[in-house]
Amino acid sequence: MSSIITGEAVVLELRPASFAARSLGLLLDVLVNVVLFILILILMSSLWSEIDEAAMRTIVLVSVVFCFVMVPVAIETVTRGLSLGKLATGLRIVRDDGGAIRFRHAVIRGLTGFIEIYLTFGGLAIAVALFNEKSKRLGDILAGTYSLRRRVPAEPALPLFIPPHLRSWVALADIGRIPDGSARRAVQFMRQAGRMAPASRIGMAASLATEIAEHVAPAPPPGTYPEDYLAAVLAERREREMNRLVKARERSNRIGERLHRLPYGRDSS
Repeated sequence: MSSIITGEAVVLELRPASFAARSLGLLLDVLVNVVLFILILILMSSLWSEIDEAAMRTIVLVSVVFCFVMVPVAIETVTRGLSLGKLATGLRIVRDDGGAIRFRHAVIRGLTGFIEIYLTFGGLAIAVALFNEKSKRLGDILAGTYSLRRRVPAEPALPLFIPPHLRSWVALADIGRIPDGSARRAVQFMRQAGRMAPASRIGMAASLATEIAEHVAPAPPPGTYPEDYLAAVLAERREREMNRLVKARERSNRIGERLHRLPYGRDSS
């Protein structure tokens, strides 16, 4: 599972599609393309007796390129990574950084896909995907993309609060740059603490509090429970990040207003 961690220590989970889900979506897309190809040949069948063999081969070749390369590329470009098979299986093709794909990504995937899916009957795509962490096929590796699960249940926002007896301390505490990994583990622990066994909950809270304490000064009041300590630090950190964003937006608005009042040009005469 891939993750993007925001400044408020909110983890945005990006879950790559499983090999089975990708295979099913790909099979549906292949069936659609094959049906489209057959329909074109049926519609053109009335011309077979009127054209020569060279023209017939040209028509078949153009139809192959149209159905198995141009159509998939066009659909993925317009829909930013979707297709009928991906819609049915709840998947989407995205860039490695989680962004929407563009035309060049779709072209690389489409051209490579014709080779690894149709010319090798899916053998090359399967061989590459089986030995890849995100079940990427060769086209994904070359284009820098992967298949993302769209149907991921959204987790409710984590209600962090500062315990009353720690408010005065955390308001003056110097909360440094907590590593992303530590922040992610702390947030996940606070989210799952209520479902953990008491002994495991206490031990994990103590371990995370010790890890985060290296980036926070001064130390909390004596006798502070590790879980209260984590809640106070994470809540204060989130509050400071939100205040920083609000101030940055206000400063940007003030600069925009000043620029708007400036004349766009002066009469040169």
